[in-house]
Amino acid sequence: MKTSTLILAAFLILAPTVSWASNAREAWQGLVAPRFAHNPAFAWVENDPTLPNVLIYGDSISIAFTPRVRENLAGQANVHRLHHNGSDSSTFITQMERLHSTMRNPALADPWSFDWDIIQFNVGLHDLKYMANGKLDTANGTQVSSVEQYATNLRQIIAYLKETAPQAKLVFATTTPVPENSNGRVAGDAAIYNRAARMVLRDHPEIVVNDLYRLTKPNQPEWWVRPGDVHFNPTGIQAQGDEVARVIRALLSP
Repeated sequence: MKTSTLILAAFLILAPTVSWASNAREAWQGLVAPRFAHNPAFAWVENDPTLPNVLIYGDSISIAFTPRVRENLAGQANVHRLHHNGSDSSTFITQMERLHSTMRNPALADPWSFDWDIIQFNVGLHDLKYMANGKLDTANGTQVSSVEQYATNLRQIIAYLKETAPQAKLVFATTTPVPENSNGRVAGDAAIYNRAARMVLRDHPEIVVNDLYRLTKPNQPEWWVRPGDVHFNPTGIQAQGDEVARVIRALLSP
């Protein structure tokens, strides 16, 4: 399917934009789900037009480290993130279209008029999970995306980004490891999906790989929230955020 067709299809199934908003701040607040309303990762970013613009697209792992990235890059970049949990790869285009159609709506008093200079994106942790009847279930469920479908979706994501943000430097963050006895996920699958991603990225050497899997794997027992949990404690979150900021900072350099 051509990228332009994908964009149109995504647009047609979008939830309505935030029509009641009169300005960008209100539009952003309307986009963010109530459960994220008080999460600092989803705080309104007052865009400084003198600074480059960074977008972080990712799941709950990126939600956790977004504030640390902002802290590290304060005064160097406007660090925005997706208004929601990035979820699996099949939702990427729809979520990006919702973000842009809402925040760039010309009916707003001050719509976003800037372009992205850097986009870091990650999908994978929600693709490899097993679901049955809407719940995580390794024993009876099926994976949200097979490895083959994941690779296909990733190719479409890259094509979409190149078409809609041709000036942006792209960074792909590898999927962080899944521990043993994880609910709805199988240890080792993150490495498999990361290998599939790297095969896709071989055709795109211009995309920087931020290997958060490699950073996290040897430290996982010390960084996880609890055994079997795919999420991380403050030590791990800080280390991941520092690494993301380091990679982005290097791309900001002339």
